Amino acid sequence: MNKTISCGNLTDDPKITYTKDGKAKAEFTLALNRYKEGADFPRFVAWDKKAEVIEKWCHKGTKLLVEGRIQTGSY
Repeated sequence: MNKTISCGNLTDDPKITYTKDGKAKAEFTLALNRYKEGADFPRFVAWDKKAEVIEKWCHKGTKLLVEGRIQTGSY
């Protein structure tokens, strides 16, 4: 099972782009506070209607609860 739930604040306004097929893609980073000190800053991607809702209603500093899966890539 590959499932994660993260709660944090947007570090910047979400960036939305559209694919050649017209699918919306929103990319954003959340600041996830650690229990004792510090924070982590993972990047997230939302697609289609969710991406459009995030673009319309969320801005820098907005608190979001994100449920999804972790996907890594190689460089």
